Amino acid sequence: MFSLWGWLPAFPGLAWGWALLDALLQGLVGACAVSVLCSLLKVYLYIQSLNSPERQGEKEAIRAQRAVLEPLHVLVLTGVLALVGARVAALVVLEFSLRAVSTILSLGKDSHSTQLYLLCQYSLGCGVSCSLSFLLDGAPHRSSSLALAAGLAGLLALQCQRLARHVCALYELHSRQRYCGPCILLLAHGHAIPRLLRRALAAAFAVAGLAAVQLINRGFLSAAEAARFWTPLTVCYALLVVYMQEEARQSADGGPVFRTVLVRMGGLFILLLTVGQWSDILHVLLSLLGELWCLLRAGVLLESCRRQ
Repeated sequence: MFSLWGWLPAFPGLAWGWALLDALLQGLVGACAVSVLCSLLKVYLYIQSLNSPERQGEKEAIRAQRAVLEPLHVLVLTGVLALVGARVAALVVLEFSLRAVSTILSLGKDSHSTQLYLLCQYSLGCGVSCSLSFLLDGAPHRSSSLALAAGLAGLLALQCQRLARHVCALYELHSRQRYCGPCILLLAHGHAIPRLLRRALAAAFAVAGLAAVQLINRGFLSAAEAARFWTPLTVCYALLVVYMQEEARQSADGGPVFRTVLVRMGGLFILLLTVGQWSDILHVLLSLLGELWCLLRAGVLLESCRRQ
């Protein structure tokens, strides 16, 4: 495969610029994965609202979302994921994986799964970025592979966005007249979207979890140094999971969604103050912005999930 490294001179600034390009491509793939997730959930929740007369307000709220803001959402998320370091991204992935497993085991109700999918947006972006960073580490044509992955991810994200716009505009008409192929397919199998997402997210976070552990352990020179990092991290994450489960049981409004983001990032911030590096502190603050950005963008969908 063609690579620029074969003939470009070895300037230090060129190597830095190439690393930045790789980071941006990784962030773009992660942002496109989040866009696909949100588009499919938007389609599912819109179809569900049509089936319930008392949820017409939700239908109008979902339809009123501005599609022109989607490129801005992808652009901002790409920048955040590109700037967040591999260590903090890996910690975000591990924290959400533990929280998701705990939530599924404690609740055991499919009705809560759609909200969990929306809460994993930023973690999914970090997971895709970690997986690419680990799988392509040392690859001779890393940039070319990332460019190909970004192109395919962008094409898939655009198609899912087009599907969401089509469903919000014409699904109600086409599902009655039955002459549109995508709408007929959704009419018959639209209820299976959460199951499809569950399998895809399980595979994505399984790979991302393995990559995250390897990326974190790469920075340790000995087992004792690794133990000094993993022991407080495990205790911190266990306490966070217990707190968030108790908070979710005591309150039914949307407040805990944003409070738990602050608590999680605050706990990670304090932990990295003691066992991390100074660059990790900045990356935690960027992660906080990324989490809040994703949740604010999906506010209408979160409200629809809560009312279910």
